[in-house]
Amino acid sequence: MALMARRNDSTTRDIDWLTVSIYIGLVLTGWLMIYAVGYRPGETELFDMGTRHGSQMVWILVSLGVGFVIMLFDGKMFQTFGYPIYIVALLLLLYVLIAGRVVAGSKSWFDLGFFRFQPSEVAKFATCLALASFLGSYNVNLQNFKSRAIALTIIFAPMIFILLQGDAGSALVFTSLLLVLYREGMPGILYVFGIIIFILSVLALMFDSSFPILLGIGLVSGGVLINSFRSNRPKLLYLIYGFALIFLYNYFPEYQIIFLGVSGAVFLVLFLMKLRDKRRQLALLVGFVFLVSSAYTFVVNYAFYQFLKPHQQDRLLVWLRPDKVDPLGALYNVTWSKRAIGSGGLTGKGFLDGNITKLNYVPEQATDFIFCAVGEEQGFIGAFAVIMLFLLLLLRILFIAERQRSKFTRIYAYGVASILFFHLLVNVGMTMGLLPVIGIPLPFISYGGSSLIAFTVLVAILLRLDSNRMLVFR
Repeated sequence: MALMARRNDSTTRDIDWLTVSIYIGLVLTGWLMIYAVGYRPGETELFDMGTRHGSQMVWILVSLGVGFVIMLFDGKMFQTFGYPIYIVALLLLLYVLIAGRVVAGSKSWFDLGFFRFQPSEVAKFATCLALASFLGSYNVNLQNFKSRAIALTIIFAPMIFILLQGDAGSALVFTSLLLVLYREGMPGILYVFGIIIFILSVLALMFDSSFPILLGIGLVSGGVLINSFRSNRPKLLYLIYGFALIFLYNYFPEYQIIFLGVSGAVFLVLFLMKLRDKRRQLALLVGFVFLVSSAYTFVVNYAFYQFLKPHQQDRLLVWLRPDKVDPLGALYNVTWSKRAIGSGGLTGKGFLDGNITKLNYVPEQATDFIFCAVGEEQGFIGAFAVIMLFLLLLLRILFIAERQRSKFTRIYAYGVASILFFHLLVNVGMTMGLLPVIGIPLPFISYGGSSLIAFTVLVAILLRLDSNRMLVFR
């Protein structure tokens, strides 16, 4: 919608101070936790600039300064320059492949001497702006294939460049923007297919052989076909047959190939019976899904061992098959992270009293695994409080999104919420062994100037756009 000439100049009263307060609370919590991780009795001073917490304090001040500068810009500028900012971010992602520095196996950093930063951080808010610019246009309808294709291209283009850098963790963050597309009208059936693909992928990696998955696919496919029968007797018999086959498959491994053949034969019989039915569309659909799903499980297993690097394989195996991972290698981080969190109990050991934290048992404890320091020193109550603070921020951002008159601002706000939610979910999940370790920071908490500034820019742009929420549109 076009903006009318009448404009309210934003003042401090237009800023959402609750969001600012939550942001400051999270940043200060992070600074204290970074101080706790590096604390050594009698050696560490609170304002020592030569330490990590000293550097983080500088980055906090820089971030606040960047946020203040953003508030001085006209909010309309971010919509006007959404695409140019996105293009600059893509060029940076390409250039880092040429002139970037390799850190932890990925060529994703620019080293400026006094400062290192990842262009993938810039790409996060740039992609949110470009996506909001596109979806906020007049003629965009996500029920239309062309609109869906363009929106998905905006999301996946930076992902591809980041994957080329070897940084799969940062690339996966952009998948969270699919939630924005769902909010704006992307058909839900596409997400159902996505969930099915995810489940099949996980199952394919949980077993040494594809046989158990093929057995399951055969039983489920046959169950769908038998459910279309009018009589209840075949359904009951098929249920008994299914349980019996699973029991026999598990307890008589030497005959597994026979049981798998029985499953396939029964499915084939049901398939042919339904093909003779007048309503054969169901049979054709189930048969197609059966073949594609079966083939997909083989492809996943092959691609996992042929195309992923050993350290990338280990990250997934730590999550799905910890028994196959070296306990002193890839599994080491997660094992000690869980021990640190569990040792905190209900109330924690106390600020600066975490012995696992002090002895550096968990590598990357100030960055990717900062949450285990929270769990050890502040216990369940402290960890719960931090998570609640994040959830309060997310709920506030969603509230800000829904009160907007501007479609652009609403979409951008959902983009911000999606990225923060993904970081929170994955970072906390990986420290507890619930999700694979993909090496992404906990927003506002983890050590690092690059990520702190990027997350601050994400939120500051939203606050600036929100301060114009009373503008009149036509």
